[in-house]
Amino acid sequence: MNRRLTSSCVSLAACFVLASGVAAQDLAITNARIIVGSGQVIDSGTIVVRDGKIATVTGGSVQIPKGLQVIDAKGMSAMPGFIDGHKHLADGPTGKAWMQSLLEAGYTTVLIGGGPADANLALAKKIESGEYNGPRAIPSGAVVLRQTPAEARAAVQALAKMGIKHTGEIALTPEPAPPQAEIETLKAIVDEAKKVGIQVNVQAVSSPAMVAAIDAGVTRLVHLPNKDWTSYEQADAVAKAGAIVAGLIAFGAPNVDTLSQGAAPVQWPKDNTPRFRDGRPWPESIAGANRDAKGRATGTEGGYTIVNARRIWDADPNHTTISYSTDQNADDLVVLEHELKSFSIVFSMADIHRIIGPNAARFVGMADQIGTLEAGKLADIILLDGDATKNVYEMLKTKVVLKQGKIVVDKRPPPPAAATARPARSTR
Repeated sequence: MNRRLTSSCVSLAACFVLASGVAAQDLAITNARIIVGSGQVIDSGTIVVRDGKIATVTGGSVQIPKGLQVIDAKGMSAMPGFIDGHKHLADGPTGKAWMQSLLEAGYTTVLIGGGPADANLALAKKIESGEYNGPRAIPSGAVVLRQTPAEARAAVQALAKMGIKHTGEIALTPEPAPPQAEIETLKAIVDEAKKVGIQVNVQAVSSPAMVAAIDAGVTRLVHLPNKDWTSYEQADAVAKAGAIVAGLIAFGAPNVDTLSQGAAPVQWPKDNTPRFRDGRPWPESIAGANRDAKGRATGTEGGYTIVNARRIWDADPNHTTISYSTDQNADDLVVLEHELKSFSIVFSMADIHRIIGPNAARFVGMADQIGTLEAGKLADIILLDGDATKNVYEMLKTKVVLKQGKIVVDKRPPPPAAATARPARSTR
């Protein structure tokens, strides 16, 4: 929220409502370390925002046009707002607080990964209207494989009539490989979706399923393979198809002493016990766990996803094959840390910035609008306290969030004048 509004708000909830209704500000962010997202870093520069878009990005000190609100970002890093390409959102008693939490973690765009289309549309509209202060929510709608190709085509057409531009995740049988009936239905979905402008998002958690999806014409995969090692040839197939995989790199990695889970926080015991993302013991509770001959969960998912991510990344010299998603709904900062730590095992910070920025923007179909801090893009900008080029922990320190030019989160200390201001005395 805008700190200039804070002193006149009678409650935190009222502030959020007021801030969400504020028009996009014309402003300048000065003295910022600017992480453009394309690989370029400006050590100290200025970003000018006008009418909800980035007008200029320049290095060094520049003369600020008159009439602009100025944010002095000295000591902070400016990055594109985080983009999550696959996360299951839902409204309810904690829906408003959850959307606020996502914003405060630094997310400005989330592609809803599944669930009823009408509910997803309703949540997106609450955010668009300002009823909820939250990230841009891109709705999706379910299309299942357990139907005939003709029925699947009709389901795609129904989504198009609702204005939905994405399918939810379509799950292919991973082992030993998807049956032919699933492939035929998937081909019908892909063909019909092309006609009506809908993006098909597929869950393929084995390398054979991933390749089968690509052979069917799919270019958006919402999970890395976690059942096996992806071969060089299979990785090449992803790159040659122009496909992209939305991470979920930390799927098999355990959480240890995680503080809370879900939109309504649930305390987990701090007992130094590894847990799956639902809070139950790891690796036994991993969904669809890989098991040995005696039926024991092996936990190999944690290794497969990390190595497979790097192999698929290296198959494309332009490094456009891996993007970012979380899928899990633990505390938003906990999830962000969990995912970024796994990425940091095999990726540089520059790579991670690309993955969560322009690559994630490409995954959700908004590469021309978000994902980098460049002139003409929407002003989805986060300011982080510190140097976000150093390590992933610096990416957990979001202080200010702009979404399409609006200041929707401001966690900086209030200026001294605001802190000491007293209400004017009545003249009566």
